[in-house]
Amino acid sequence: MIRRTVALLAAALLLVGGLTGCNAGSGRAANKQLIVAGSTTLLPIAEISAEQYRTRNGGAKVLVSGLGSSAGIEAVAAGTADIGTSSRDLKEEEAGLGLVDTPVAYDGIAVIVNPANPVDGLTSEQLRAIFAGQITDWSQVGGPSKRIQLVNRDEASGTREAFRKIVMDETPFEKHAAVLPGTGQVRDVVSRSESAIGYISLGFVEPRFTSRRVKSLAIDGVTPSDKTVSSGDYPISRTLHFFTKGQPKGLTADFTEFVLSPAIQDRVVVDAGFIPASRQAGAR
Repeated sequence: MIRRTVALLAAALLLVGGLTGCNAGSGRAANKQLIVAGSTTLLPIAEISAEQYRTRNGGAKVLVSGLGSSAGIEAVAAGTADIGTSSRDLKEEEAGLGLVDTPVAYDGIAVIVNPANPVDGLTSEQLRAIFAGQITDWSQVGGPSKRIQLVNRDEASGTREAFRKIVMDETPFEKHAAVLPGTGQVRDVVSRSESAIGYISLGFVEPRFTSRRVKSLAIDGVTPSDKTVSSGDYPISRTLHFFTKGQPKGLTADFTEFVLSPAIQDRVVVDAGFIPASRQAGAR
């Protein structure tokens, strides 16, 4: 798995390097290169931060790719990335990899349905039963008589791992759910199907580059929002991480500090729909 991940990462970064390398300016950071890889949830923050950092630091080469949280953790552990971005915590078997965690934001995981679906909320028990395949029709939770179309994420997804840990409570996922690799794909499918249900980062609920809409459900009577996530009232929330091999140094430390600065936290993080790392009440 690690060998396959490293190969995919190398291919992605080769493409990014070809696009950005010729544009690198001169200055104190011009000949340095930082590789940031991992979570698709964190990808917009990482990309915008990298662009602003390059502008402020004489064309420093910050190469960003989004192959999933597990891929980012594997890459930083293997030394093929300087920062592994992750929308999930480390698993027990990853605890001994020597990785240092820097939380950069907090996020709620929104459970989404098509706006035409009249169901507005579920209990945690109902949600678990739906994704376990035990509840299979919307009529069982107060909706129309339509078979539920489950939309899940792939096993490399940090969002899936966080959802599994928080919601499923060791209950296996339904094996016949549609499995998609990215947040955008989940959102698109749910926006097009009246019987679908999926889960995505709260920051992606509102449409960005499309007019297609989805509806987030209240869970245990609490609607997901910045306020309910930061207060801890919304039950499905998580920390977004930068992982490094040991304490960050040099360009890695400088970029991490930049991401934690008000320039990124108060604007980019908030604009992306996440909660700044300084609001520790949202930590999980």
